[in-house]
Amino acid sequence: MTAISQRSSGLVQRRTEAIRTAAAVDKDRESGGEEDEARRVEEEEEDKGDSKETRLTLMEEVLLLGLKDREGYTSFWNDCISSGLRGCMLVELALRGRLQLEACGVRRKSLLSRKVICKSDAPTGDVLLDEALRHVKETQPPESVQSWIELLSGETWNPLKLHYQLRNVRERLAKNLVEKGVLTTEKQNFLLFDMTTHPLTNNNIKQRLVKKVQESVLEKWVNDPNRMDKRILSLILLAHSSDVLENAFAPLQDDQYDLGMKRVHTLLELEPEKESAKPNANELMWAVVAAFTK
Repeated sequence: MTAISQRSSGLVQRRTEAIRTAAAVDKDRESGGEEDEARRVEEEEEDKGDSKETRLTLMEEVLLLGLKDREGYTSFWNDCISSGLRGCMLVELALRGRLQLEACGVRRKSLLSRKVICKSDAPTGDVLLDEALRHVKETQPPESVQSWIELLSGETWNPLKLHYQLRNVRERLAKNLVEKGVLTTEKQNFLLFDMTTHPLTNNNIKQRLVKKVQESVLEKWVNDPNRMDKRILSLILLAHSSDVLENAFAPLQDDQYDLGMKRVHTLLELEPEKESAKPNANELMWAVVAAFTK
């Protein structure tokens, strides 16, 4: 009888210990919930593409659309791509679960009046993104989307805020693409000076990018921005804001070109305030769109 009581007591102790262990695990999971969520969002974004395919950030995709294949540089007349690339950084960080807009409160603020706050400071693995994320995290009081695009571009009259500027962004993005085997590096002489250029070396990757943009408004058009993939929707809108979207549609036949541009204009005519209020919408992405279309 005593042996049975001892065995029963041991069983109860083992059960109690198991319950305590499970509770501790649950507590650890809750404490690391936000970081795990950010990591999960980023992994989901990465897993959407082929694991063997070279993954590009929004900034790299926009720059690649803007680069001349043989010459290896963007148009000298393009004065929109600089601010467009900064907008891409904010959206990329939002899609990766690092940034978000502050709560709108009872009196609903407009997208452009709401501040950008750091949701997670977990490193992204991209130097430019981590640099921008650090600026947002350390800045108090927080700034709006419009302010961050200007600050990161260096387009501010306040000399005390010039340190926020991200310098040589196009060159740094081009070097990233060189490391990924998409571009190569050359020197070209322009009479009075030499310039480093980055001609296209892997045409397959750029063709996949161009095809993805074309199909999103042609064969795979869903006629509902809320059902579109957030990354491809962001790419179309930000490529237009950077004045490089036309390059993706240039190879199309006239009828396809007209149809594609008509659908792009449908997206451009959307009201960011209304779209951001829909379920599963990314508010910061629409705030960036609003900053470029205001």
